[in-house]
Amino acid sequence: MACLELCKENMQVEFKEGQEACTLDGSVDWHGRSAIRGKSGGWFAGIIILLNQGLATLAFFGVGVNLVLFLTRVLQQNNADAANNVSKWTGTVYIFSLVGAFLSDSYWGRYKTCAIFQVIFVAGLVSLSLSSYLFLVRPRGCGDGETLCSTPSNLEIGLFYISIYLVALGNGGYQPNICTFGADQFDEENPKEGHSKVAFFSYFYLALNLGSLFSNTILGYFEDGGMWVLGFWASAGSAFAALVLFLVGTPRYRHFKPSGNPLSRFCQVIVAAVKKWGVEMPPSAEGLYEVDGKQSSTNGCRRILHTHGFKFLDRAAFISSRDFEDRNQGVQNPWRLCAITQVEEVKCILRLLPIWLCTILYSVVFTQMASLFVEQGAAMKTTISNFRIPPASMSSFDIISVAVFIFLYRRVLDPLVSRIKKSDSNGLTELQRMGIGLIIAVMAMVSAGILECYRLKYARKDCRHCEGSSSLSIFWQIPQYAFIGASEVFMYVGQLEFFNAQTPDGLKSFGSALCMASISLGNYVSSLLVTMVMKISTEDHMPGWIPGNLNKGHLDRFYFLLAALTTIDLVIYIGCAKWYKSIKLEGRYEEKYEAEDFRV
Repeated sequence: MACLELCKENMQVEFKEGQEACTLDGSVDWHGRSAIRGKSGGWFAGIIILLNQGLATLAFFGVGVNLVLFLTRVLQQNNADAANNVSKWTGTVYIFSLVGAFLSDSYWGRYKTCAIFQVIFVAGLVSLSLSSYLFLVRPRGCGDGETLCSTPSNLEIGLFYISIYLVALGNGGYQPNICTFGADQFDEENPKEGHSKVAFFSYFYLALNLGSLFSNTILGYFEDGGMWVLGFWASAGSAFAALVLFLVGTPRYRHFKPSGNPLSRFCQVIVAAVKKWGVEMPPSAEGLYEVDGKQSSTNGCRRILHTHGFKFLDRAAFISSRDFEDRNQGVQNPWRLCAITQVEEVKCILRLLPIWLCTILYSVVFTQMASLFVEQGAAMKTTISNFRIPPASMSSFDIISVAVFIFLYRRVLDPLVSRIKKSDSNGLTELQRMGIGLIIAVMAMVSAGILECYRLKYARKDCRHCEGSSSLSIFWQIPQYAFIGASEVFMYVGQLEFFNAQTPDGLKSFGSALCMASISLGNYVSSLLVTMVMKISTEDHMPGWIPGNLNKGHLDRFYFLLAALTTIDLVIYIGCAKWYKSIKLEGRYEEKYEAEDFRV
C-alpha cells in the first residue's frame, strides 16, 4: 500500500481525454497498481456489491427466519430450547465474523476472504437442502403445523447441525468483509466519493433488508406450509448467484493490501510500554518515535496523530538511549520501540470497547424478532378468511420500516438537523444516532409487552396446541416490528459508519466485525437471559414466563425486563459517548476529526 505518496506527489495529474488521476487513499487495482478513479471502484463496483449483499442475505434469511419453527415442527424441540438454539446459532454466525475479519486484515485481503467464505456458504446451504430432502422432512409436506414429522436419528440431526454451522461459518466470515470491501470502492480523500462512501452504508443496510424481504414473505410462506426443501434450495440458488455476481465484478474492484497480524502489533506496544515502566516521559508528544513520511510503518496505512489519554502506552514510542544506540547501528527492536501510529492503534481499540459493550444489550432486543416475536405471533390469530399468515413473515414490517426510516433520515431528518446546527456537518453524529436507536428499542419492548398483556386477555388457557389460540390479530405486532426497524436505522447503520471511521486503516474489517460481534454476544446474552428467567420463574412448580404454552406464561414480563435493562444501558452509553475521543488521521480529514462532535 506504499502507493499513497506516489499518488499524491507523482501522479496528481489528469489523464488526457477525461481520464481521472489515481485515488488518494492508497487503494490499488487487481494488478497491485495505483487504482485509477475513472476505471475502478465507484458506484459501478458499489452496486455490484449491493446486489451481491441482497442475494446473499436472501439466502441466509431463507434459513434463519424460520429456523425456530423448523426446530419445533421438524426436529420437535420445545419453544425455550428452540429459541436458545436459534440464539446460539445466530451468535455463532457473528463470532465467525471475527475470524473472517482477522484473516482479511492480516493475510488474505478483503476480496479473497469474501470469495472463500461465500464458497463455504454455498456448500453449507447445499448440504442443508440435501439432508432435509433425504432425511429430515419425512413424510413430504410435514412441519406445516399440522402434519407431524418422523423422529430423526442422532446421525441425521448431527448432519443438520453440521450443515447450518457451515452456513454460519460462510456467512459470518463473509459479512463484515463485504461491507468494508464495498466502502473501499470510494476514495474518502475525494469530496464527492467521500460523500458517496457515507451514503453507501445506508444503502448497504437497505440492501440487506430488501434481500431478506423475499425470504420473510415468499420463502417464509412456503416453509411455513411445509415446503422446507424448496425454501432451502431457493436459498442455495440465491447464494450461488451472489457468488457468481461477485466474481464478475473482479476487474473493477479497488483493493487494500492486508497489514499483517494486528495481535503482534498490539502485543509489541504493551511489552515495549512495560519495559519502559520507569522512564520519565516528556510533558508533550515531542520526541516520540514515528516513521518518516506520510504513511505509517503498517504496510503503508495512513499515520494516526498522537492523542492524550492512556499515557502509559506512550512509553512504547519513547526513544530511550538504548533505542537511540540501536538506531545508529541500523537495528530496531519492535518489542522495545513502536511508532506513535502503532501506539494509537491500541488506544483506538481501547476507546471503542466501552461503546461496543453498550451495543450488546441492544442486540438482545434485536434478536427477539427471530425467536420470541415469532412464537408470540404464532399464538395469535394468523388467518384472514382462508389465508394463513406465517408468523415469521411479520418481520417484513421491520424491513419496510427500515426502508422508510432510511429515506426519512437521509432526505428529511439529516438535512433538517444540519440547518438547525448551521454547520457543514452531516447532521446527527454516529454516536447520537446510536443513542436514539437505544431509545426506540426501549419503545419496541414496551410495545411488545403491552401487546402480550392484551393477547393473554383474549387467549384460551386450556389449549394443547396453542397456535392461533388468541382472538387478537397478528397484525397488532406491526408497531413492535416498526419500532425495531426504526431503531436499526439509527443503531446499526450508525455502528457501521462509526466503527469504519474510527478504526485504523489496517483494521477496517475488524471494525465491521465489531458490529457483528455485538449481535453475536447479544444472541448469547439473550439465550442466557431466557435460561435464567425460566430457571427462576419455574420454581415452586410454576409454568414460568416462557413455557411451551405461552398462554400459561408471562412473556410480557420478559419484554418489560428487557425494556428496563435497555434503559439502564442507555444511561451508561451516554456516559461512555461523552468520554469518547475520536481518531485523528493525518491528511485532509484531520481537521474534520478535530471539529466533529462525537458526543451525544
